[in-house]
Amino acid sequence: MPYVNTKEILERANKEFYAVPALNINNLEFLQAIIDAGVEEHSPVIIETSEGAIKYAGNGDIKLGAKLFVSMVESYARNVDIPVSLHVDHGKNFKIIMAAIQAGYSSVMIDASEFPFEKNVAETKKIVEIAHSLGVSVEAELGRLVGIEDNVAVESHEAALVDPDEAKLFAEETGVDFLAPAIGTSHGAFKFKGEARLDFARLKKVKDLTGLPLVLHGASSVPEDIKKLAETYGADFKGAKGVPGEILAESVKFGINKVNTDTDLRMAFIASLREFLSKNPGEFDPRKYFKTPKELVKNVIRERLRLLGCSNKA
Repeated sequence: MPYVNTKEILERANKEFYAVPALNINNLEFLQAIIDAGVEEHSPVIIETSEGAIKYAGNGDIKLGAKLFVSMVESYARNVDIPVSLHVDHGKNFKIIMAAIQAGYSSVMIDASEFPFEKNVAETKKIVEIAHSLGVSVEAELGRLVGIEDNVAVESHEAALVDPDEAKLFAEETGVDFLAPAIGTSHGAFKFKGEARLDFARLKKVKDLTGLPLVLHGASSVPEDIKKLAETYGADFKGAKGVPGEILAESVKFGINKVNTDTDLRMAFIASLREFLSKNPGEFDPRKYFKTPKELVKNVIRERLRLLGCSNKA
């Protein structure tokens, strides 16, 4: 199936009341795991790269990094029968966003949420105008997530939640294609000190007022079995806590259509890799020691596809 615009995937999800996970990659193994999971579940997949991943792939050259990711993802998309798109997550650097658009990304996120509302609108609108002229869709964020975004600390909590009336105005003024409203999640593996809670009433109002496909950031679940496996073989994830699956499923009922997932994939990969290396101390072939971690990542993704209702939606 052709490599597609992310808007195409999310508009269908919006109409049919399900969500699609957006899955972060840094290398080939994660891409293979995502594609394999999507094919096995007959589900669309959205592949994401952070700005840091683009820099990493290009060894510091952002244009090269963006081109490499587009080339890899397009090549795999041409050989499978599911919709596949490629998205920039939390784009803040204008040059990196432009490199991704010019390289052929399906969509980009402009995250100007740290600025006052008026500047967020202006920055987002600028990217929307450029991206739309080249057939690229755009995500933006309102409110602010706590935690870590590509190694940058994000502060506070309650004051950072989205204002639904501002969301309506923001959507109208910017022409953005999908929107990430801050409703109480956070980035990283240490999301909550107490019980996980999201503001579903706030989310429903944003959906009612905008009608847009909505995005849940900071949505990894930190599965207990993955955490225990990693810790059995030396990892230190004490205190790690994510968004339970039932809460993610509930968020879809209130209008979420894209669920960003990164931490769960990283934790699954490192847990399985630690186990393999511990049991096979003489192995030095990466094709062998990456095989079992890739399989575990694939299985984590398959569970997420089923949970969000996008299996058999390709």
